[in-house]
Amino acid sequence: MLTSEEILPDKPGDAKETAIYGTIGAVVRIDEMNGDTIVRGENANVLFRFVRDDIVRVKLFFGDVPDTAVTPAIVEGDRPGIQTTVEEKDGQIVISSGQLRAEIGTRPFSLRVLNANGVVLMDEQSIAWDGKTQVAFSAAKSAESHFYGLGEKTGFLDKNGERYEMWNSDVYEPHVQDTDALYQSIPFLIHFEYGKPAYGLLLDNPGRTTFDMRSREDRYTVSTQAGELDLYVLGGPSLKDVVMRLTDLTGKPYMPPLWSIGYQQSRYSYMNQEEVLDIARTFRAKQIPCDVIYVDIHYMDEYRVFTWDEKRFPKPLAMIAELKEMGFELVPIVDPGVKKDPKYPVYVEGVKNGYFCRKLEGDIFIGKVWPGFSTFPDFTEDSVAEWWGDHHRFYIKQGIRGIWNDMNEPSVFNESKTMDLDVVHSNNGKPKTHGEWHNLYGFLMSKATFEGMRRNMDGERPFVLTRAGYAGIQRYATVWTGDNRSFWEHMAMSIPMVLNLGMSGIAFAGPDVGGFSHHASGELVARWTQMGAYIPFFRNHSAIDTTRQEPWRFGEQVEAICRNYIGERYRLLPYLYSLFYEAHRSGLPIVRSLVMEYPEDRNVYNVCDQFLLGESLLIAPVYRPGVVSRAVYLPEGVWYDERSGERFEGGKHVLADAPLESMPVFAKAGAIVPRQALRQSTGEASNGELSVIVHTGGGERTSGRFVQYEDDGRTYAFESGAYRVREWRFEETEEELKLACGLAHDGLADDAAQAIVLEFLHVAAKPREVASVGGAVVEWAYDSDKRVLRATVRLENAFELVIRL
Repeated sequence: MLTSEEILPDKPGDAKETAIYGTIGAVVRIDEMNGDTIVRGENANVLFRFVRDDIVRVKLFFGDVPDTAVTPAIVEGDRPGIQTTVEEKDGQIVISSGQLRAEIGTRPFSLRVLNANGVVLMDEQSIAWDGKTQVAFSAAKSAESHFYGLGEKTGFLDKNGERYEMWNSDVYEPHVQDTDALYQSIPFLIHFEYGKPAYGLLLDNPGRTTFDMRSREDRYTVSTQAGELDLYVLGGPSLKDVVMRLTDLTGKPYMPPLWSIGYQQSRYSYMNQEEVLDIARTFRAKQIPCDVIYVDIHYMDEYRVFTWDEKRFPKPLAMIAELKEMGFELVPIVDPGVKKDPKYPVYVEGVKNGYFCRKLEGDIFIGKVWPGFSTFPDFTEDSVAEWWGDHHRFYIKQGIRGIWNDMNEPSVFNESKTMDLDVVHSNNGKPKTHGEWHNLYGFLMSKATFEGMRRNMDGERPFVLTRAGYAGIQRYATVWTGDNRSFWEHMAMSIPMVLNLGMSGIAFAGPDVGGFSHHASGELVARWTQMGAYIPFFRNHSAIDTTRQEPWRFGEQVEAICRNYIGERYRLLPYLYSLFYEAHRSGLPIVRSLVMEYPEDRNVYNVCDQFLLGESLLIAPVYRPGVVSRAVYLPEGVWYDERSGERFEGGKHVLADAPLESMPVFAKAGAIVPRQALRQSTGEASNGELSVIVHTGGGERTSGRFVQYEDDGRTYAFESGAYRVREWRFEETEEELKLACGLAHDGLADDAAQAIVLEFLHVAAKPREVASVGGAVVEWAYDSDKRVLRATVRLENAFELVIRL
């Protein structure tokens, strides 16, 4: 527990505000070097490199020649920039690409970044430093400024008025708004104002950095404690464009195996083999869908990674085989700490080959974690990363296809809670201290894990879950939001946290459903499960010595609620999997803040308690106990309550019923939602029938589009064209409805021809005619009570259905 001693003034170890005095001064000259433009000032220099025509890199440096190397976050690597034009006029230097231009004042140095239309995006206010170590960069903001991104941070959606540190930290408690550094550090900020183009700012510095939108009314400040000021300015104009630019720069999210999108069950810990199997058998007996069971640190022999405890888990191969037969994947935890033990082969290999992190003087860094005194692999070295990745053959040979990376900030049980800052990482011949490179450790561990799994899984897709990460982590791992608690407040806080992770490039993310620590109530687990069914990462996880949280632990009512909403997750998998593919292709998040889709609506700029799944489904969780109704804001358009079919005009709040067994979900008119029959696991055989729900406008002009994606769900064959893309388009007038299905790509070996059941909702009267264009055979019926038109289409490939009203 923390006391008021924490705010004792001038206590030992306090970090003092450092005087900032160095500035660039006047511009002396400009140079062109390998396609880059270098602006040389009296006291420092600035490199300008247009990575793309809509992304410009701005790097402060001292000395004659800049170091243009990038961190592993940047997928483009150290490539020359694109062609630009450089002009000097009216006392300014103007560097232009097709989409952006940098205007540089010369006496003294100043910087504005504008778009192609001449609209100012970023207006620099100051660049200053203290002895070349702490550097502060400020840019203008206004009373209309809103800030998003920054990855996994506490607080509300809009980060204006807040200040956050980037320093990956093992924060078991407390997760409150004062906690400004958690497990992930994504130093990326989006600036947005009503009616103006948005822009993004990525600070590529994996040391301790700060984003301050609180201290000044007229500006925000980005500062570094060590390392370099290396900024990327990303043009918009929309919020979606900015996020896509970010993932162009740091990489698109990996395409996960289908099973990892299903429901997952975990506990710290399932203590033995029989308990794991009993959990799996109970899921199947109770007909609650589930795809994954986790084993935490107690599966290991004295917490040594790449081992099994032979007493607790005497027959892991048989256990995993039985789980597979029931449709489950097993995911074990793997931490970076390697037990210091001369009889432990992993430790011996690491010492003999120099694979562990060391001080400059050559001593291996030793820190305490779960196994006791432990060493830590130096993942900055390619040879170490390959060695670590290939060690996962131990799991792969047993049938394991997913790995859970934890404690990888790295967490160490010492005063600083992490590795000593004077540890030197070899970094492939370009050494960096841990103080400079700290936030990359978890990223590089997950990268090594993912690449090792992929190398050794014969074409199957691995699943990697990580607690710690840095910008670009989406290329290798899924993110969960760490050791939350079974508090209603933590459920509420997880919504803006996941939404901002999505706007930081990390689409596959989610919190521990039910909360990890503390004791969950049945009501909380029911409500959190309802919300979790629509969040990309869907795992229930609870801590040792807390109330068990499996869906059946709280009585029949809660069990039925969990079964229903977990089942709804599986029915929605065709829709959800398509959104995962869209994220993999474009970088756009799977769950979205309302401001991403409705940037002209001032009411949505800080909506933290509801979200969109894709573009068309609006989810409104209940996040307080005893609540049986809640206000829901519906943006412009026509919306339907999915439960009752009640119609609402958007642009206003509505009061939605929300008894414990039901959570408000709204569908927008024009929504096209492919669904499937209920399964107990993603691998269960389907009946070959696809259901597509179309929410009509109820007689109003409406349109909708959805791109449906299918592949085998397990392998990388999709990269060679083995996938199917259906493009659905819906048009509604007062006289007719039209639904077109086109096969944009069909590279699957199975026969695309199958029965598709179409359900047109909110159709006021029985149609006069239902006909197909293209020869598809159609059978249809109209339910006047429910106002639903059902049509079964047996098709060869593409078709168009015309419904005359």
